[in-house]
Amino acid sequence: MALFIFELLPFVRIESTKSFADVRAAFQVRDHGALLAIAGKARNALQYEIGNPVTASLVTRHQLLAALYAPIRVVLYENDAGRGVFEYDQPSTTFGQFGDERVTDVARGLDATLARALLGAAE
Repeated sequence: MALFIFELLPFVRIESTKSFADVRAAFQVRDHGALLAIAGKARNALQYEIGNPVTASLVTRHQLLAALYAPIRVVLYENDAGRGVFEYDQPSTTFGQFGDERVTDVARGLDATLARALLGAAE
């Protein structure tokens, strides 16, 4: 079972009991860990872009600058125990900065949808 940790920070952490490799299998990826090899510190650290163009249009039609945060980015990394950990900024936090309730309403729905998807991958 996945451990869901909600910290009073602008991001969410979901730590899985599954291995990094098992959690990784569920998504398309950008390999940030390989970039660390340049500094001699390669790690298992991947960035995912998760989004739906139709959903993105629900926020960008009201606030074009919201496109800076669509698609949503999620990082999956391997912790010291070899387990996969997701971290991401909550959509309601990033989109909420625009002060537009129409955008924030969509983002609140994304909070729940994203948490469900990542918890499902982590379990």
